[in-house]
Amino acid sequence: MSNRETDFSRLELNLSNCLDNYRYFRSKLDRSTKILVLVKANAYGHGAVDFALMMRMAGADYLAVALPVEGMELRQAGIDLPIVVLTAGTDFFDEIIDNHLEPGIPNLYTLKALVSTLESRGINEFPVHLKLDTGMHRLGFMPGELPDLIEYLKDCPRVKVKSVYSHLCVAEDPSMDSFTLGQAKLFGKGAAMIEDAIGYHPMLHLLNSAGIERFPRFQHDMVRLGIGIYGISALENVRLKPVASLKVKILQIKELTPEDGGIGYGQTGVIAPAGTTVATIPVGYADGIDRRLGRGRASFSLNGHRVPTIGNICMDMCMVDVTGVDCKVGDTVTIFGEDPTVSELAAILDTIPYEIMASVPRRIERVIVRR
Repeated sequence: MSNRETDFSRLELNLSNCLDNYRYFRSKLDRSTKILVLVKANAYGHGAVDFALMMRMAGADYLAVALPVEGMELRQAGIDLPIVVLTAGTDFFDEIIDNHLEPGIPNLYTLKALVSTLESRGINEFPVHLKLDTGMHRLGFMPGELPDLIEYLKDCPRVKVKSVYSHLCVAEDPSMDSFTLGQAKLFGKGAAMIEDAIGYHPMLHLLNSAGIERFPRFQHDMVRLGIGIYGISALENVRLKPVASLKVKILQIKELTPEDGGIGYGQTGVIAPAGTTVATIPVGYADGIDRRLGRGRASFSLNGHRVPTIGNICMDMCMVDVTGVDCKVGDTVTIFGEDPTVSELAAILDTIPYEIMASVPRRIERVIVRR
């Protein structure tokens, strides 16, 4: 994390907005319901360590990452919240154990491989999280695989089932509510079978961000808060607050005339007959600024004005048309945040906000701001 306000490129993390988003989702839940926050993929591009610190401040009960190395990074940074590794695999069980991480188990093969490692180390009642496939068909135990799982768990002191969970895949889509309700029913049935077999109640969690907003009756013991905490709602009438704002400073400004030729690679930037004022900023496609946002398809915010891209996006830089805008070298350009939003850029690219957020690389410094 950097505290230098003079950074040419920085991703500002607004703590106040983050806490407001958290309180919004907390208000949808019973007081006893726990909240697990997803900080995988470098916290959706926001910076895993910084965001985990904010979530600990907010009161989150659990964190979740995709890969063991992500959990190890958080532990090395001193994050002490319980951490689920959703895609544990079978090659890093020793690291998972040593770092007090809790693996998600999607199939019997993975469970047996973990148990083999636990046996070699003499460990009993190691916490695991069993994933059920209720319709996503990505990872998880299919309903027909539950009898074999249950039989294995009956005589397996090496693990303790900390939770049973599944993932909703269309919770944001009202036209697919019958499918979502079917997932909830299937999950309840599978979880009950496991609970009856092991003789105790593990935590149950099914809801993602959209599920919390639209199906709070299925909140069970815990929910998993992902894209919502970062400022994206599944409801049209709810505007959550963006946590991240990608901001850069102008490197150079040039006054160009048609006699100067074109702008950028391929000379695709066209100079207006009366001249064009161009500002160069230090972000490019290596910083998550998709090349398809070039040639005027996107515009960014500068001193209260929108300034369109001009020419092709470069690897580390891009140019914007600042003709008629009062600006100077060192002024701040907002790539996304309040204006424009990640949703706007995602719409231009025909993608989802997740991709825009997760594309911001680690070389862009993260700065926590309190405003």
